[in-house]
Amino acid sequence: MPPIASLPTAKLPLDAEGIHALAARSMFELFSSISEGMFLIDRSGRIVWVNDSYQRFLPALGLGSVQDFVGHMVEEAIPGTQMRRVLETGQPELIDLLTNRAGTFVVSRIPLRDEAGSVIGAIGIVFFDHPETTLRPLISKFAQMQRDLDDARRELAAQRNRSLAAPATGERRAKYTFASFIGSSPAAAEVKRQARRAAQSSSPVLLLGETGTGKELLAHAIHAASSRAGGPFVSVNIAAIPDTLLEAEFFGVAPGAYTGADRRGRDGKFKLADGGTLFLDEIGDMPASLQAKLLRALQEGEAEPLGSNRLVPFDVRVLAATSRDLAALVREGRFREDLFYRLHVLPIRVPPLRERRSDIPALVEALCEDLALRGGDAPPELLPGALALLAGQPWRGNIRELRNVLEQAAMRSDSQSLDAEQLARVLREAGVEPAAPLEPLEARTDTGDEQWLRPLAVQVAELERRAIATALRTHGGNKLASARTLGISRAKLYERLENPDR
Repeated sequence: MPPIASLPTAKLPLDAEGIHALAARSMFELFSSISEGMFLIDRSGRIVWVNDSYQRFLPALGLGSVQDFVGHMVEEAIPGTQMRRVLETGQPELIDLLTNRAGTFVVSRIPLRDEAGSVIGAIGIVFFDHPETTLRPLISKFAQMQRDLDDARRELAAQRNRSLAAPATGERRAKYTFASFIGSSPAAAEVKRQARRAAQSSSPVLLLGETGTGKELLAHAIHAASSRAGGPFVSVNIAAIPDTLLEAEFFGVAPGAYTGADRRGRDGKFKLADGGTLFLDEIGDMPASLQAKLLRALQEGEAEPLGSNRLVPFDVRVLAATSRDLAALVREGRFREDLFYRLHVLPIRVPPLRERRSDIPALVEALCEDLALRGGDAPPELLPGALALLAGQPWRGNIRELRNVLEQAAMRSDSQSLDAEQLARVLREAGVEPAAPLEPLEARTDTGDEQWLRPLAVQVAELERRAIATALRTHGGNKLASARTLGISRAKLYERLENPDR
């Protein structure tokens, strides 16, 4: 064998056309040698050439000879082929599965172009003629992915059916998810982050915040994201039930416990929530006489129905909420300290609307869309001045008050657009003197270098939130126009709004 230095070396063409021709010839010869078969069609879809390897498929296609294949239209010779689509679109199909009476094949379809770039034909390549054996690992992987996808679709359909059937059957299910908590401000992002972490735990959660901030919505979302999502979600508004009926409401009533009691008895909320979540709304209004019994039930995991000597075990995860200052009530002796510490395991403060003013445009859009769905009309649109006015209000009633103002203004307006004067009139009639308009996104006041000495991901996320809020404010909350301004799709904008802390 001659030394390497003395081996003759082939020279590459130096011109572009020569290199292109060499590459095309080499690729053609490579595919012809490694594939299971190749054929060419012209611009009309007529087969003009077939290599020797492909000819072994002809008998299975019902063709006796090459003459029965070459010269015929490709759809007549190869059932199920998509070569015509390649001619029409000029787009290659690099990997596809073709099944006909000859078997299942992994194929590629590549258009052929002339010097002017016009499609003059196409080449079909068969890479594998028995993919069920030659590609078994790959096909098995995708088959498992398909099965998992089908299972997920069936589960989602089942959950959707259960949700739709719940009002008719009395089944108790969560109505909201974290996507229902509208807002991309830092305050909203933080409360959703804490709530998502709480959903992964089984410890009690105490939701603290003013009325109308969305505490019940978050309770639904925590349950829906927890391992108990398949179980019931039972809610009790303690402030709405007379003190004399609370014990029966919580623990149930034994058959014939008192005059007028149901002979069959009645299950309490702890029993109804067994295997799921019990949400105790307005826990700060619970009478002192019942707090000790509630504490014992939570500690022991069992309840004694009214008028019964039998203990009923239960398995529930407790979520509680209050707009009161529980710590102050404990100091005043109006709330048991031991019950407070039993509930105050994972406290989450839900911020008032005035602490997340940049969320107002998104909230307004969501509330207007909901009003439109309920009323069957087009959603009202707020002019920029109206949004600025809403951003400046203190909102003592928070989102509940905001919804009320929007609903009143929409009902009174003869136009689909709402201006600042219409909203101000509604506020005054409710006994609230409108505050000065305010831009929803408040400018930063710090200009020192220390603002940059933070994690880059945090700064990028903050800048993104500010850009989204500015676009929404500029376009009056219109998400489509905002997405176009930011150069992203509307779906991507919704994703950013729902997951600002991604």
